[in-house]
Amino acid sequence: MWNVFFLGLVSFFADISAEMVYPIIPLYLTSVFGTTPALIGVIEGIAESIASLLKVFSGYITDKYKKKKPIAFIGYATGFLYKTALIFASSWIGVFGARVIDRIGKGIRTAPRDVMVCESADKNRMGTAFGIHKALDMAGSAIGIIIAYLLLTSTPGNFNYKKIFFLSMIPALLSLAIFPFIKEKKKKPVVSKREPFWKNMKKLDSQLKLYLLVAFLFTLGNSSNAFLLLRAKNVGFNDTTVILLYLIYNVTASLLAIPLGRRSDKVGRKRLLVLGYIVFSIVYFGFAIAYNKTFMILLFILYGVYTAMIAGVERAFIAEISPQELKGTMLGLHSTIVGIALFPASAIAGILWTTFGAKSPFIFGACLSLIAAVILLVFLKGGKYSEQKNNNVCDIAQ
Repeated sequence: MWNVFFLGLVSFFADISAEMVYPIIPLYLTSVFGTTPALIGVIEGIAESIASLLKVFSGYITDKYKKKKPIAFIGYATGFLYKTALIFASSWIGVFGARVIDRIGKGIRTAPRDVMVCESADKNRMGTAFGIHKALDMAGSAIGIIIAYLLLTSTPGNFNYKKIFFLSMIPALLSLAIFPFIKEKKKKPVVSKREPFWKNMKKLDSQLKLYLLVAFLFTLGNSSNAFLLLRAKNVGFNDTTVILLYLIYNVTASLLAIPLGRRSDKVGRKRLLVLGYIVFSIVYFGFAIAYNKTFMILLFILYGVYTAMIAGVERAFIAEISPQELKGTMLGLHSTIVGIALFPASAIAGILWTTFGAKSPFIFGACLSLIAAVILLVFLKGGKYSEQKNNNVCDIAQ
């Protein structure tokens, strides 16, 4: 599991760097360049779409050339380039270009990193491995948010943005410094007569196809976290204290990712996935009826529980039942499907909020989540997939 730990450390430092910058980008765009909220939405939407589309192709290239570590390194290195581009940006167009660089890196690194986590885990501890990685990932996000909060409150209204961008480059470099400690399981690349991934869909397990479909359906109701933060402001939180709610969410997910991943190794992925969707539904119904700050804090804690239940477990499930030669592709495809669904999800949420009020997008998301839970409960096979489909489990690389 040392390899999993080092991969987690890479994400840990990368997320510290990312979250130091992410909350202040809207402030930077509006206060320095006079950018409108609508334009900020367009910038983020285009950047996220690029990341989503790249994930499946990154996974395909990973499977084709068997070069996971170099591809992941390139993806994480763009985080450093992103901060550099922010420092030299002299207009909102420059910031937009920097965000595109950052999201390209996200799209490149996700699939090869997840494949390395898979290959580094014992077949009976896949959930634990992805739980360890997710715990470190979320812990890095929490620390980055704390730093962002301290920076926001130390000099309110008078930020030295470029100094902050410069400081965020330090953890980005630390994430790259971990790579020499990561061991990649070498496989001979196959670069000839390989069909495009979409022609291999017939090889996929029916359960995997079902889960990809359900993930898309569920994500249509899982809009941007920005709506959760906006809802929190409705009940009395301000721009600064809202960040602390996001911190609570990240800390909760980080603390529970490992035990819940380990739990999925014992009872099977289905129970955790179904329960996770039910918890999400409860959370969203809660956001619809939220009426005070204490209730809102409890909802963000429960939202962290949902994330710990789903994030690592679903990756373990996908890795276990994907064909051996398509694991990177399928992990990337899942991320792409979720990313594509986030576009209409946020658009639907915005329309519902504007037309019917703040409660409506959360009721809509809660209902879709319940439907997804029922589909998985009825049609998804139970048991431990790592034991049922040993021929599909990642090769062990101790």
